[in-house]
Amino acid sequence: MSNSKKFVTNLADELNKEFRKKINKEYQKKSEFIKDRLILYIEKQKKISKIEELKKGYIEMAQINLCLSEVGFVEDMSQLKEYEAKLAESDLPDDNDSEKRRYILC
Repeated sequence: MSNSKKFVTNLADELNKEFRKKINKEYQKKSEFIKDRLILYIEKQKKISKIEELKKGYIEMAQINLCLSEVGFVEDMSQLKEYEAKLAESDLPDDNDSEKRRYILC
């Protein structure tokens, strides 16, 4: 017993003529042509579906990544402000010779 199924369809005259021309040039049987085209169509649809799935995932991850980067940015800005405040404090005049002291704080 065969694992294949029969597929029947009606074609308009003009489409049928084009179909027969194509088959005569490249294929010996109509069924081979149809099978090849169905396989190509299904593979293309799978790729399109996968691309859409990836696109959806990238869009979802974009928002998550934005939130994560902002958390790090807030912390970096806080540390920068502290560092600048310490630098500003180190620019006080020296009691001995009235010159500003400059220190690089790390």
